[in-house]
Amino acid sequence: MPRTKSASGSVSAAPGRQAVLSRFFQSAGSLRSTASSTEPAEKVTRGDSRKRSLGSDGPVKRKAKKVPEKEEENTAVASGNPEPKKCLRPRIALKSLEKLKEFCCDSALPQNTVQTEPFRERFAVLPKCTDFEDITLQRAKNAVSSENFRSQANLKDSQSGPCPENFQKASDCKPLNKRSKSVYTPLELQYMDVKQQHKDAVLCVECGYKYRFFGEDAEIASRELNIYCHLDHNFMTASIPTHRLFVHVRRLVAKGYKVGVVKQTETAALKAIGDNKSSVFSRKLTALYTKSTLIGEDVNPLIRLDDSVNIDEVTTDTSTNYLLCVYEEQESTKDKKKGNISFGIVGVQPATGEVVFDCFQDSASRLELETRISSLQPVELLLPSQLSEPTELLIHRATAVSMRYDRIRVERMDNTYFEYSHAFQAVTEFYAREVADSRGSQSFSGVINLEKPVICSLAATIRYLKDFNLEKILSKPENFKQLSSGMEFMRINGTTLRNLEILQNQTDMKTRGSLLWVLDHTKTSFGRRKLKKWVTQPLLKLRDINARLDAISDVLHSESSVFEQVENHLRKLPDIERGLCSIYHKKCSTQEFFLIVKSLSHLKSELQALMPAVNSHVWSDLLRTLILETPELLSPVEHYLKILNEQAAKVGDKTELFKDLSDFPLIKKRKDEIQEVTQSIQMHLQELRKILKLPSLQYVTVSGQEFMIEIKNSAVSCIPADWVKVGSTKAVSRFHPPFIVENYRRLNQLREQLVLDCNVEWLAFLENFGEHYHALCKAVNHLATVDCIFSLAKVAKQGNYCRPTLQEEKKIIIKNGRHPMIDVLLSEQDQFVPNSTSLSQDSERVMIITGPNMGGKSSYIKQVALVAIMAQIGSYVPAEEATIGIVDAVFTREQERQSAVLKNTAR
Repeated sequence: MPRTKSASGSVSAAPGRQAVLSRFFQSAGSLRSTASSTEPAEKVTRGDSRKRSLGSDGPVKRKAKKVPEKEEENTAVASGNPEPKKCLRPRIALKSLEKLKEFCCDSALPQNTVQTEPFRERFAVLPKCTDFEDITLQRAKNAVSSENFRSQANLKDSQSGPCPENFQKASDCKPLNKRSKSVYTPLELQYMDVKQQHKDAVLCVECGYKYRFFGEDAEIASRELNIYCHLDHNFMTASIPTHRLFVHVRRLVAKGYKVGVVKQTETAALKAIGDNKSSVFSRKLTALYTKSTLIGEDVNPLIRLDDSVNIDEVTTDTSTNYLLCVYEEQESTKDKKKGNISFGIVGVQPATGEVVFDCFQDSASRLELETRISSLQPVELLLPSQLSEPTELLIHRATAVSMRYDRIRVERMDNTYFEYSHAFQAVTEFYAREVADSRGSQSFSGVINLEKPVICSLAATIRYLKDFNLEKILSKPENFKQLSSGMEFMRINGTTLRNLEILQNQTDMKTRGSLLWVLDHTKTSFGRRKLKKWVTQPLLKLRDINARLDAISDVLHSESSVFEQVENHLRKLPDIERGLCSIYHKKCSTQEFFLIVKSLSHLKSELQALMPAVNSHVWSDLLRTLILETPELLSPVEHYLKILNEQAAKVGDKTELFKDLSDFPLIKKRKDEIQEVTQSIQMHLQELRKILKLPSLQYVTVSGQEFMIEIKNSAVSCIPADWVKVGSTKAVSRFHPPFIVENYRRLNQLREQLVLDCNVEWLAFLENFGEHYHALCKAVNHLATVDCIFSLAKVAKQGNYCRPTLQEEKKIIIKNGRHPMIDVLLSEQDQFVPNSTSLSQDSERVMIITGPNMGGKSSYIKQVALVAIMAQIGSYVPAEEATIGIVDAVFTREQERQSAVLKNTAR
């Protein structure tokens, strides 16, 4: 049917099918004038009189011939307003058109102003999208309704009253999506409640056999995980299977998102007897994950557990996942002009249980802060909402340098939580419960006496980790370590770490080509992390350096096989450091617990068997002490291994996990109840045989449905009328008698209650094991040190390194030294030319290196610095001979990133 053109003042016809019907069935009262001052009017012809009028909702007039503007009034007067003819259509057609017009009002184009949605600020609901159009365009189209519909909606609202604010009680007044006029489902209401509390998290909601994403979370999951996203009711949604949750959570976390897992807290059988049996399954947020808090069986499951399992398949993540909290004190006017400021930092590695802190003064260049960020290499920064401009520039530079998928995640927290008064109160309340004995009192006083900036950072870290249930790692302040100590470690700032390529190369920021890459031949993940600390913190005390050198020398010159046997045992170990920390946080699975405990128990027995050989063939005091102390520290694990049922632990069956239930009375009681109900069902079988006159009658189980009576279809007539038919085939039918229905329901309830009871006892079991956490961590630290010594010994043997001589005198004498990284990279061609160095306080104190471009000047200067660093790590060095005086610090020139300066001061 032809339509009149829209007036100049009306909204232009935008694309979209929804707008067509609303324009076609728009009421005549709301139609714009068909004439304008700039366009000639349409002439009404005689054919128009044949139209059937539908009152105010009639069809739009046909197009007429255009006449000059002056003739318009005469035509209107002459024609007048003749009364339209009566409608000949049936009344049912009018009602249909009325309903159709009412339906189309929802999708009418916006005409004047945008209607304010009362729920829009609270709930970010995506619009219904009927096509693959851009979401933002669809939002703009469906944001408002027509004026007529708004007036009708306002009238209805005034009559019915506003909807209550409590969205939980959907039965009283169900909240509506104002855009689509549809009711929110109970699941959507649950999602919105959780999302309101965790707006910055991507939520995975458990729904049966899959996890679902809603709204903007679904769009993020679709984009990042490459999965399908579609509209369902009021939200866009996407889903993943439950057994792939850990894969997708890790992928989202690796890209910088905070991910929350929302699980069902009810089971079907228990819900059926509860007060809320007609409502949706209750759900709650059970875990939150970020880059630094990736702990738990949801993100680190063990797929296979047997003797042939490849340890690299079980856990391959060996990086240091530090959460670093940074606080800067308010600048005074004097310091603000100079750019000086005091910093307090707290670094936590929840996966391994390590906690470090530091307080220091920094200049406007923020070099000290950069040094600590470079050495720790955090994956997540916890910062106040407002920082000084130089600090913000450094944070921006540090996060921008990161690789695309290894970018440092930045979490901001309100400055209020960093204020000293608030922080002191929070720290005091947190550690007050530990003051139960004299030792706890000493620890508490030690925390309170920390510098103010450190306390401010510690309070913010405690509050942040509480959201992840990981704050327990901070409960033992005696295990805190100060990051920088001028009396223990060589000073290597961030510029030096970068320019000397200590941890990563400057080409692609990878480990290959760095000093760590050259020295790393460790067999364990925890040994690799330990070696990284050694590389960034060379020693200053001669006694400690020589102890490491003696241990390496012992390994190199020993003719016994004891070191080879110890190394083979280390090679078979999983990442027990992370595993113990996961157990300590009570976030481990039964498979992971069994793997860790079994590995430690096996290692204990193997080391005990080697103790005679260690006593007779190991001469290094350091190695002998480390190896002999470890079995005693591992002794508690045998008790816990005897309690567990191996097969149940491997499959994750907590109901059969414990062999002896004498220590678990709750589980024993529940199993006795289950056995009682099962026996009553079995005894009832005799009565059923008499009723059906089938002496050989047995229960059958099909597709998990138990205790069914199977009868041939030809004999179904003899079945009592009160029996419940469960299923059938062409040949047989299966029934549940009333007694079986009642007791089978009771049995399922007891079984599900048993699972809940076993989970409670499992957590208590992990809590009890956690009492030995610190002793076991000490054993792991011993093993990591042994692994690092074996690694340095292997490097020395392969590279034909020599043992350096460390002295207190100020001298550096290197005969035919080689650059450690270039020497390895060019080892096949054997093209590197050795160089000698002779510097001492009494003779040559300075060397000026000259030569053509690309002649090796920078490599030679870096070589001397690297040899000095390796010597104070306790490693052999790439040279024929080396005598090194203790070096306090190594500096490099930042402008060209080439020169290196060694600082040697008398203490």
